[in-house]
Amino acid sequence: MAISADEAAHRAASDRELVAWVDANDQLLGALPRAELRARGLIGRCTFILLFNSAGELCVHRRTLSKALYPGYWDVAAGGMVTAGETYDESAARELAEELGIDGVELRFHERFYFDQPDSHLWCAVYSAVSDAPLRLQPQEVMEAKFVGLEVAERESLGKPYCPDSLAALQRYKASLG
Repeated sequence: MAISADEAAHRAASDRELVAWVDANDQLLGALPRAELRARGLIGRCTFILLFNSAGELCVHRRTLSKALYPGYWDVAAGGMVTAGETYDESAARELAEELGIDGVELRFHERFYFDQPDSHLWCAVYSAVSDAPLRLQPQEVMEAKFVGLEVAERESLGKPYCPDSLAALQRYKASLG
């Protein structure tokens, strides 16, 4: 399926965005364009924000087809790359506001972990938040969203394409709850 001119322009701008470049110990080395970091197989920083409603349901959303990684996949977390000069906390707040339109909520930090797959090398920070505010989806990044129980999201992930990095973040979150 082809992407629109607007989606293509958004992807090109996203590929040029300067993101944090780190070493295997999460020590900052500098900033590089997102596409270069990915092409060279270098390590970046990323945030994952698990958004729950007050009923305890998790927001899952479907990524647009213009995304460089996992286009059209379902995602259990808002989030993305930490940009140059940004902290994990700042990135988490920005990403939740950009993708799902949720801001001004308490973000609870859970942990950091290293995610390593052939197409993705990331130091990841996992957060959670609770909000019943209406979602305002960013159309260049999110096609649709819904709130479901954790068990539903996990069951769906067995039969539908779900982002493996955010599923890893969800498992780390669940483990952190004890």
